[in-house]
Amino acid sequence: MIEVRGLTMRYGRTVAVDDLTFTVKPGLVTGFLGPNGAGKSTTMRAVLGLEVPQAGEALVDGRAYVSLRRPMRTMGALLDAGAVHGGRTAHAHLACLARSNGIGAGRVSAVLEQVGLTAVANRRIRGFSLGMKQRLGIAMALLGDPATLMLDEPLNGLDPEGIRWLRGLLRSLAGEGRTVLLSSHLMNELALTADHVIVIGRGRLIADTATDALAGHFQGDVLVRASRPDRLAALMRERGAAVTAEDGGALSVRGLTAAEIGVLALSAGIALAELSPRAASLEEAFMRLTGDSTEFTGNKGVGR
Repeated sequence: MIEVRGLTMRYGRTVAVDDLTFTVKPGLVTGFLGPNGAGKSTTMRAVLGLEVPQAGEALVDGRAYVSLRRPMRTMGALLDAGAVHGGRTAHAHLACLARSNGIGAGRVSAVLEQVGLTAVANRRIRGFSLGMKQRLGIAMALLGDPATLMLDEPLNGLDPEGIRWLRGLLRSLAGEGRTVLLSSHLMNELALTADHVIVIGRGRLIADTATDALAGHFQGDVLVRASRPDRLAALMRERGAAVTAEDGGALSVRGLTAAEIGVLALSAGIALAELSPRAASLEEAFMRLTGDSTEFTGNKGVGR
């Protein structure tokens, strides 16, 4: 597994990671979430020994990654799919990595087939699309058949079929008892893929919990479609509810239960076409958790 203990990373006066502690356990796909600038990539680089912390440590199976004699056999990682020599072919790139870690040549062909790149194995990487480079990076992470995988934004550039393929692959690997750490900004996809989530903001741990439990901490809303939406909205606001108009004349209501809305509509003689409680999504839970930790925000409108 991956263990991060009291990790602190500073760059001048900027604290990128602040006394961060968490454990990524085997048998689960763990999502690693945080706004831009939260410290996710810095933490992953520290796990690989590419950054030296001012305090704390990051371990893989109880050891520093840089101390492993054949590191790719213990943990496979993808941090930057574009960090490859464009003049090499996909097969040559993987073969070089395989030799450096004592991995047999047959494994190169096996992972190329596993990620769907057999047909382009002898093409130079400079001609690959971003999605193809992501598949090659995933092949690199799988090359040593490791028990632990750490992938930073591997979904970027993948088409819908590729995303679905990667989801199935990661869940299959976790089902074999492997440890999988995955960072992504695609919340809807993580909700389908991750069993567990670790959320950080400004380098600090915000949440470390099951994916379903994270959204369950936050109240959802009730979707309402009524014969007189404006009148019903006014009545609900009088009772302290937050009401937001949605497409097609529907209303999103917070602060009243579906039963309370139904009674209110009945007493006012307003017919209801839909009254649907909705749980908070992973994206909504993430936004509420990290609202105070977002470093880069934009204006909602464009001015001159």
